[in-house]
Amino acid sequence: MTEDFTTLIVRIAEAPGVEAVWTLATDYFRAAGFSRVNYGYTRFLHGNGIGNPADAMFLTTASPDYATRYFAGGFYARTPAFKWAQANTGACTWKWVREAMEAGRLTPDELAALRQNATMGVRAGITISFPEASARAKGAMGLIADPELTEEDVERIFATQGKALQAVAQVMHLKLVQMPFSARKRALTSRQREVLEWVAGGKTAQDVATLMQISLAMVEKHLKLAREALDADTTVQAVAKATLLNLIFQPQVLPEAAVG
Repeated sequence: MTEDFTTLIVRIAEAPGVEAVWTLATDYFRAAGFSRVNYGYTRFLHGNGIGNPADAMFLTTASPDYATRYFAGGFYARTPAFKWAQANTGACTWKWVREAMEAGRLTPDELAALRQNATMGVRAGITISFPEASARAKGAMGLIADPELTEEDVERIFATQGKALQAVAQVMHLKLVQMPFSARKRALTSRQREVLEWVAGGKTAQDVATLMQISLAMVEKHLKLAREALDADTTVQAVAKATLLNLIFQPQVLPEAAVG
């Protein structure tokens, strides 16, 4: 491991926010021949599904049109690479996808996904599937080879740089899952976060009112709005989701929700 590589790892580990982490990692991937990178992570895995997409983190360096089609449209779930990531941990090139197609092992839906990918210039790449400490969590990444790179080029890159690519991806992933993230249009306000933190600490609504020096009715209002923002049916669920999404008990100041 070179000093420059070590420095990059440290910079990612110490980066202050999601954008900084993502930029450092994807700049490295771009230099290796993978300008388009897709990353997804959920803490609410259920069966073969990722849970509510609003609770998942999706990041990409691809175009907005591609991002809409791939993530919002649910296209990712139809691809062989995604299905591999669900069932495996580690990294692999997409050579196996072509081999599976030629051997007739892919489903019609997977074949259709491959054809659609091909129209977007997605033909070769690497999938990285991260190990998780929770059975409900899963993260994975797709490194899409630049158009001028062939499948053989990707195999050579993977043979010589695969471990380094995995190392950067792993550090990036471990850093991102520690950070506050909310894909929802309505963020929690500082008062809503504070109320949830007190409740998480075992305080009753009346206790919270006394501690925050506000009325009981105001506490209930903050809790109601927090439940709505988190799409939670109960306060207990809201506390759990806010904790899993790293939205409470954070040392740094989180972005304030819009007022209105």
